Amino acid sequence: MSVSIDISGLSQERIHVVPSPLAELGMALHALSEPGHHPGLQGWATAVSARLEPCLADRLCEADFLWRSTFSDVFAPFAGIPGLRALPGATLAEELDQLDELTDEQFVDAALEFTCQSTYSDPDRNLLADPAVQQRALDLAAARGPHQVRFTKHLLDDPPAVRAWLRGLLEDCDEAFFADTWARLSHQLAADARHKTELLRRKGLAEALKAISGAVSLDEDARLITVDKISQGRTATGLGGLVLVPTSLGWPHLMVLHRKGWQASITYPTSSSGLTAPPTVEQLTRRMSALAHPVRMRLCRHLARGSYTTGELADAHGMTAPEISRHLTVLKKAGLVSTRRRGRYVQHQLDISVVSRLGSDFIEGVLR
Repeated sequence: MSVSIDISGLSQERIHVVPSPLAELGMALHALSEPGHHPGLQGWATAVSARLEPCLADRLCEADFLWRSTFSDVFAPFAGIPGLRALPGATLAEELDQLDELTDEQFVDAALEFTCQSTYSDPDRNLLADPAVQQRALDLAAARGPHQVRFTKHLLDDPPAVRAWLRGLLEDCDEAFFADTWARLSHQLAADARHKTELLRRKGLAEALKAISGAVSLDEDARLITVDKISQGRTATGLGGLVLVPTSLGWPHLMVLHRKGWQASITYPTSSSGLTAPPTVEQLTRRMSALAHPVRMRLCRHLARGSYTTGELADAHGMTAPEISRHLTVLKKAGLVSTRRRGRYVQHQLDISVVSRLGSDFIEGVLR
């Protein structure tokens, strides 16, 4: 599974790396609503929450369903502006003005993502004129909860009022906490954008994408960008551009805007010390499949405690050496077990640093 961007005919001059204050504010609101997704931001989230005015805190609590579990293209309005060449604004106010430039149909279509209603799979529906399409949106919202239903009804009935409400809430967030956060982060993001732009100029798009994330790649013909995600989608730059948006608060989220009729964009987390390259979906699938077998689970428990030869593992588990070897081969192909030679013996051991990234519950299980 992956999301791909056809960039046939795209010149380097139409590729831009630009920070976005509005995108970063969207990430900030998500991190405040879902701190478990961002353990490195818990101190920041606690500090921000502690100093919020009670009225704004209540408003954010009521609205947190908007950004708790999804990311909406509302936070990337530049991509919907006709011509497909616009860039994120330098300030939050500029980007909110870009949001006002979207048509009501564009705004409603993007904002329905807030209700967990995917709009990418059916891009040609007439949301503001087709009662059947509107009822379908309401039915999907009902499965998510009453807040989503109320929001969807208001959105479909009066898009300008929802725009004004959303802009007012975001402006209040900017005044309360985000302006200070952006002042601190903007220099880091600008530096990252300059570095990626220079890499693009000197070494080409393939190297720039590799620096963005190990999950983003360019094919040999330099015509297709593939983003390794547990989702599917496809878009093309056509006569438009490609915008790469760095985020500091967004790790580990890597997002691709591939809405029909909008400019293609990738929002990527800036690198952090101590972070390794993310595994591919194929690697994750291989690792989970390897751990699904009870014998291999028992082997992992043994190998988590030390290095053992195939013969030692065979004796401990009452199996033949060839049987153990077959299971070890699966674990090694999944990258879960390392091997080293000691004299004439070959010893195997569980790679805790890799396994720990699969989850603490598994680590606790094999070490229990």
